[in-house]
Amino acid sequence: MALIKLNNNSIATGFGKVGQVVSTNLNSTVSISSSSTSNFADISGLSVNITPTSTSSKIYIVYLCNIAVGDGSKHIRLMRDSTAINIGDAGDVNQVRSSSTSRPTGSNYDLDITPIAGNFLDSPNTTSEVTYKLQATLGATYNSTIYINRSVSDSNNDYAPRNTSTITVTEILV
Repeated sequence: MALIKLNNNSIATGFGKVGQVVSTNLNSTVSISSSSTSNFADISGLSVNITPTSTSSKIYIVYLCNIAVGDGSKHIRLMRDSTAINIGDAGDVNQVRSSSTSRPTGSNYDLDITPIAGNFLDSPNTTSEVTYKLQATLGATYNSTIYINRSVSDSNNDYAPRNTSTITVTEILV
């Protein structure tokens, strides 16, 4: 039985046990063209498959995506198979429904990489294989390229960064 210490110093019990843990680590760089569209594109290499052992299992997803763009907002969306999960509600018609977003306050620096992280507890209600993956877009206003694990300039200098991104899923047996 798992024990979790709460803020008020009480102890909560009975949350279940950890089942399987599956993780994907993307060390290489990925480039995605985002041409004046709010449509999301898969981030190649940032997906993971898990087969829950019970329909009552919960899946805890944690992700970190290191992303750079020449212009625009950086939108990340979490997917379960072909369904977007943990996204904002439907506001105005032009707003992008994302899981995580970063928007620079000033002009972009060509060596900047933004770490965008998130987590979510999902209830897939299945014993079939499930794919969790990350997608990205800049939104319809921008026509640029999204870079994963590298800066926009990707210069060959000792101060030019290269990073890694990851997605990890943990089955919680309930």
